[in-house]
Amino acid sequence: MTLTRDHARQWLDRWDVQQEGYHPAREERFAVLIDAVVESAGRPDPLILDLGCGPGSLGVRLKERLPEATVIGFDTDPLLTGLGQAAYDGLRFVDADLRVRGWSAAAGLPRLADAAVSTTALHWLPEGPLTDLYRELATVLRPGGVFLNGDQMASPAHTRLAVLERALAGRATDRRFPGGRPENWADWWAAVERDPVLTALHADREKRREMAAHHGSESLHLETHVTALTKAGFAEIGTLWQEGDDRLLCAFLP
Repeated sequence: MTLTRDHARQWLDRWDVQQEGYHPAREERFAVLIDAVVESAGRPDPLILDLGCGPGSLGVRLKERLPEATVIGFDTDPLLTGLGQAAYDGLRFVDADLRVRGWSAAAGLPRLADAAVSTTALHWLPEGPLTDLYRELATVLRPGGVFLNGDQMASPAHTRLAVLERALAGRATDRRFPGGRPENWADWWAAVERDPVLTALHADREKRREMAAHHGSESLHLETHVTALTKAGFAEIGTLWQEGDDRLLCAFLP
């Protein structure tokens, strides 16, 4: 059965709502991130790397704002990237595991990138692989290039500030969905599994998950990312935007 653009977009509309259940200010975070790319890229046709791009939710919004940009997404989930390829024009998806050194070589980049971005993706990397990722990123960004990461990144664990951030994030979700989330992460994936159009893509995803090392939410603290970025040679690292523990972290190469 053929995955059509309309069918893929229906699934990705559901994906957007499901993701907003966890990140109710997701669209605002996207907008601020894209503003930061526009202000920092220094040209109307920047080369932008999207790390852990999933179905291209951020990439397609970047292209809407910067139609001359080249956006290259890196991900190893065949189902999400398959949906993105079917739904969106103008994005390039690279099948690459960000945990494996050399991931950037798979893209055959034409030049150093002007910006790198990520949203809701890098928290599953432990600190060691996260530092390795940032070190490799530093080799493919131009001097002065910017990295922008939107994700849950809490203040130091077991502090009152971290507890308050999490509570505020919960209240934001309650305001966005006063009747409760319409669909959560597990529900969305369970529905995908039942769709015969997506059988092959889902089977490929499950095979890859069986072969891959287990991962979870390993890097959910701000200090983990700041430390890893500092070790990788980034500078001027700070939070550009925040709602609860949902942040947009910015770092520049010298």
